[in-house]
Order: sequence, then C-alpha cells, then structure tokens
Amino acid sequence: MEKMNVSPFMVIGIEVRTSNTNGQGVKDIGNLWNRFLGDDILSRIPNKIDNTVYCLYTEYEGDHTQQYTTVLGCKVENLETIPEGMVGKSFESGSYTKFTTRGNLSENLIANEWFKIWNMDLDRSYTVDFEVFGEKAHNPKDAEIDIFIGIK
Repeated sequence: MEKMNVSPFMVIGIEVRTSNTNGQGVKDIGNLWNRFLGDDILSRIPNKIDNTVYCLYTEYEGDHTQQYTTVLGCKVENLETIPEGMVGKSFESGSYTKFTTRGNLSENLIANEWFKIWNMDLDRSYTVDFEVFGEKAHNPKDAEIDIFIGIK
C-alpha cells in the first residue's frame, strides 16, 4: 500500500453500468473484457499514449455497494476523436492509495484484492478507482496489477 497523487488524465474505451449486487459486476465486467479483446478495441483507440489498459470504476451512485460505471480503455492525448460505440472520459488529479497484486489472473486475483479493499477502513472518495494492466500483466499466470483507490 502506497499513498500518491495522480495527475489528470483522459481515457477512451468501452463502458458498462453495473453493481456488485449478486455478482453482477463480475459478470458484466467479464463480458466487457470479452468484448474489449474480441472486438480488438485496443487497436481502435485513437491518440493512445501507450498500450497500457486501464479498467476504471467511476460515476458511483454512492459507495461500492451501489451502481457504478466501468470503463475499459487506454489513456489518450486528447478526446477529439471518439470512435462510434466508445466513450471518452477525463479525470481530475487526486490522491490515491496504490495496491499491487501478483499471481494468476484466472484464480480470481483481482476480485480477491477488491474483497480485501472493500473491507479496509479507507477514506474513499468514490470519484474514480482503476486497475492498470501494463507490461507486467502480459503473463496471465504470473501477472502484476496495480490498483489505485481514490481517497479523500
């Protein structure tokens, strides 16, 4: 766990509105990933800064037990061109707590880390939280994922 500030950034990608009730978020986000990979969304995102994939959680109706939007995409230089079927979002700078999890992605690696985070006493802002899938995430059996939780 490490506290840090994150500069403003913009993302283009695809989104879904979901909640964590009855495992709906896991299902919806899994489907979003399938669409992202199956439709080769990564190659269709204009003005990418790099190929790092971000999974963002934003537009919370309250806390993590209520509805929120998940965006799967990449950081971009600008939001001037947003392809049909995609969304562009900009996020303000903020304070974050960074968590890093390592292991096999097929063994609920990320979900297990989120269960720990939900049970921690963090002063969360519920503006945007995100996971970073960089080069260290390329090997699904031995991935390293950073999770950033917005704090007040």
